[in-house]
This record gives sequence, C-alpha cells and structure tokens, in this order.
Amino acid sequence: MNQASARRMARALALLVAVSLPGCASLPSDGPGESGPSSESSLEARTASPAAARPDRPSDYDVLVAELLALDGRFEESRDAYGRAALKDPGAAPLQRKLARLALKLDDIDAAVVHADRALALDPSDEETRLSLARIHRIRMDVPAVEAVLLDENGDPFSARAVLLLYQVYLERSRLSDALVITQRLVEEQPDLLDGHMALATVFEHLGRKDAAVQVLRDALAAHPDRPILYSRLARMLRSIPDRQAEIDLYREVLAKRPDHFGTLVSLGEAQIAVNDLDGALETYERIVAAHPDDLQAIRRMASLEFAAGRYEQAAARLEASFERHPEHFELAYSLGQVVRNMGDPERAIELFARVPEYHPAYIESRLQLASIYEDQEDYANALVEVQKLRVLRPSRALEFHTAELLTRTEHFDDAIALLEAMRAENPEDDEVLYQLGVCYGTAKRIDEALEYMRLTLEKNPDNPHALNYIGYTWAERGENLDEAERMILRALDQRPNDGYITDSLAWVYYMRAQSLIGSPDASASLAFLERARQSLFQAAELTGGDPVISEHLGDVHLALDERERAFEFYQEAVRLEPRDGEQPQLLEKLDRLQRELGSR
Repeated sequence: MNQASARRMARALALLVAVSLPGCASLPSDGPGESGPSSESSLEARTASPAAARPDRPSDYDVLVAELLALDGRFEESRDAYGRAALKDPGAAPLQRKLARLALKLDDIDAAVVHADRALALDPSDEETRLSLARIHRIRMDVPAVEAVLLDENGDPFSARAVLLLYQVYLERSRLSDALVITQRLVEEQPDLLDGHMALATVFEHLGRKDAAVQVLRDALAAHPDRPILYSRLARMLRSIPDRQAEIDLYREVLAKRPDHFGTLVSLGEAQIAVNDLDGALETYERIVAAHPDDLQAIRRMASLEFAAGRYEQAAARLEASFERHPEHFELAYSLGQVVRNMGDPERAIELFARVPEYHPAYIESRLQLASIYEDQEDYANALVEVQKLRVLRPSRALEFHTAELLTRTEHFDDAIALLEAMRAENPEDDEVLYQLGVCYGTAKRIDEALEYMRLTLEKNPDNPHALNYIGYTWAERGENLDEAERMILRALDQRPNDGYITDSLAWVYYMRAQSLIGSPDASASLAFLERARQSLFQAAELTGGDPVISEHLGDVHLALDERERAFEFYQEAVRLEPRDGEQPQLLEKLDRLQRELGSR
C-alpha cells in the first residue's frame, strides 16, 4: 500500500472508530476504561491487507475495511467487505443501501435492485431508500416497478419528491397526461412548492400548451416574486412562443427591482434587437457599458449597434479606445477592422486584421477578411497567400475551389487545373469539381472549354443551378440560343428563387431578346422584353443589396428605353459601387459618352 493510501486509511479509521453505523453492531470506543475489540480491530485493519476477511471480527471491522477500500478506489473489494458485514448483520438496512450504491457504481444494476429491495424491506419508512430504488428502476426503464415503489395503496405518490421523480419518468415515456395529473395535484395541494410549478410548466410545454405554461409560471411568480430562476424560465418560455414584447416587459419588471442586473440588461438588449428596436437596444447597451466599462463583449456589441445605426465614427472610436486599453484582446482588433473596412479604409483594416495572432480564435476570420480585401483590390497574389495559409489551418472543399480560382487569376492556370483534376480523380462523379473547372477556364477567357465543363457538370447533375446559370448567361452575353438560355436560367431560379445574380442573368436574357427585335416590325414585343428586364433587374438589385454589374445593366436597359437621364444615374451608381474591371470594361466609356450627350442638350 502506498503512502497516500495509508494516509487515507488513517483518516478513515479516525472517523469510523468514533462513529458507529446505524443499524449495525456499534463500534465500541477505544477510550480509557472501555473494553471491547475496537483497538484491536483498528490495529488489525491498519496492518493487515484491507481485503483480508476476519470471520472472528464483528461486522464493524468489515465496514471499516470496506470504507478504506472505497477511499482507495477499490470498489469491487469494498463491495465484498460490505457483503461480509451484511452476512454478519443481516438486519442492517444501511449496509444494504451501501451495497446498492456500490453496485450502481460498478454498473451492476440487477444487484443494485436486490440490495435496495432488501434495504426497503428492512426499513420501509425510509424515504431515501424508496427514492433510490425508484431511480434504479428508472435506469432500467421499468416504469411499473417505479410506480410500485413510489405509489401508495391508493395509487397516489407517497410524497412531493415522489411526484417530481415520477413526473420525470412519465415525461421520458411520453405519458404526458399522467404527468399532467400528478403535477396539477401537487400544485393544488402544495401551492408554495416552487418545484411543483416548474414541473407543471414543463408538462404544459411538452403538450404544446405554452400559454398555460406561461400562466403557471406567472402564478409561481406571484408566490415567489424574488426567485430569479422563475423570471429566467418565464423569459425563455415567452421567447419560444414567441412573445418578444411580453419578454421585454418581463425584463423591465426585473430591472425595476434590480436596475443594473447584468444578465437581465443583456437579455433585454438582445430581445430589443430581435424586434428591430435599434434605439431601445442602443439605450440598453449604453447602460450596460456604463455599468461595466471593461466588459469587452458588451463594448463590441455596442459598437456593432452604433454601426448599424450609422454612427460609424462613434463605433470606431469606442473600439479604438478599448483596444488601446486592452491591446492583448485581439477580438477588438478584429471588430475594429470590420468597422473601418466598411467605412472605406481598407489599409487600416488590413493593418488591424494582420495583428490578430495565429493562436487567437479570431485568426481564421481575420485572414478571410484579409483575403477578401485583397480580392476587392484585385491583389490576387496576396489573396492567394492568405487562402493558402487557411488551407493548412482549416482545410475545406470551398478553400480548395477558392485556391484554384486565385491560381487562375495569378496566371498559374496549370496549377489550378492540376489541383481540381486531383480532386476529380478522387471522385469522378463530383459535379461541383467539374463546375469549378469550368469556372477556371472561364476566368482564363477560354469560354468554349468553360461551357464544355458546364455541360459535363449537367450530365452529372442536371439541376446544378450554377452550371445552368453559367451557360444561360454566357449564351445571353453572346446573343445565342436565347430561348434555351431562358429555360436554363428559369430552372436555376426554381432552385435558387432568391439569388439576385441568377435573377440578373434572366434580366439580361430579356434585354438581349429585346435587342434582337430592334428594327423589326414588332416594336411592342421589344418594349415588353425591356420592361421585363427592368423589373427583374430591380428585383436583382434588392436581392443582392447593390452590385455594380446590375447597376450597369439597369443603365443599359434605360438607355434602350431612351430614358437617358435615368441611364446616366445608374451608370454613376455602378461607378460608385466600384466596378469590376474584368466584367465591366466599357462602363466608364458609356458614362463619358452619355455625359457628353446630355451636356450637349
């Protein structure tokens, strides 16, 4: 036995010699003037092997050995020792309870039932034994046995604790009506018992009667107005209904009593955000930040609300000040980087995102932001560097595809194709890989080969919306196969009805169909197509939140409708949205030409 075990044994001996086990033969004191086996038993227990049986010793000796073995984690041997004690003292209910607990610890459920049954037979008035036996039957999923233990001769639970255990069993077995009966009776008989109200509310929630659950909790609050758990539970229930306004009112009720309670203020702010009460959320978070000026999560949330409200400078200033005070908290650098990027300062954003170290949780997102900024600046080489780092740290198909696209843009076309062909070799049926191959060929301006890969994509998956859109838009750009292009794009929209870019493709098909009718006798048909194109483009602009290509297309459509001032406005808008040079090579020329025409008028 090692020294630690010996020390545990000595401590246990000191305790067990002084305290006798109820229901067992008492352990005599080893004080002066007392006689009996106590000192001898203790000495033997210290010096002999703990597992050694001593038939000549009283049951107290075996109990002592069992306790020492349990302290040492030797539960099987401890159970054997308790078993010897139980044989010597068969009328001791506590020994049977000990054996039941050890059997559970050893995952011997059947033995646990046997010993718990014996303990209950020896001491039928002991509530803990009855509840323990019921819990064991619950583990066995033996509901009739649970009921037999917890219900009296009239079929009623013998105590409130029995009700609470039985209702959990009924919930687990989806016996919701039985659970409702016993919990309703418990609340009626013991209206001051908080657990009863909580149980009844849970039953109503499982029954889908959330309004009834809310009323139960409100009744409980009337009896227990100072119990925070009730407010929390009621708030969650109101949120799930959902009744956000009632939830907000509840938080205000709590704050009237505890004005600066942090958790309640945060919950109120989030509820206000959920109902789009931006002013209310700002006011709430101002209180939070005033009371907790160093809570960085609250500061970041406050800054995001200020940004949403158009208070860009305030949001940036708040985050700058916090980052100066806490330069080791790089999540502040990340949040500030997002703000200044949206304020139109990409260089400062790059500096901030680059400061986030590799070990920080925000590192991955920071590098993604850097890659995105570089792509916006058409600095594809640096974007590729960032994406290559991310491929190592967080490998994914999306990053592989993105890497291939950036390799193409940086004139490493063969490397891009090799990467994608390797993925294709692993899974020849993967239509997404074929689509990405088509994208790479398209980026390299090898359009016919791009269309061939899109056709192969549709052979594998006829409903691939991106391939359908790619072919349809490419044909529209060329003025070819316009009927089939429209059908393909409509099929893509069936799967992605809220995709603004596919909607833009459809609009361009309508525009090109109108163009094909110019000079024909059917001028009304041309105007009808232009009107359909205009409506689709407005929808696309709304779905995307604004895109320079869509704005240029709107300018083209209005120019075709001879609405030159409106066309000029949309061309200007496209420039403000920072046009993509590769896709919009003629935008500035259109704007300049139209400006001269309007000026001459």
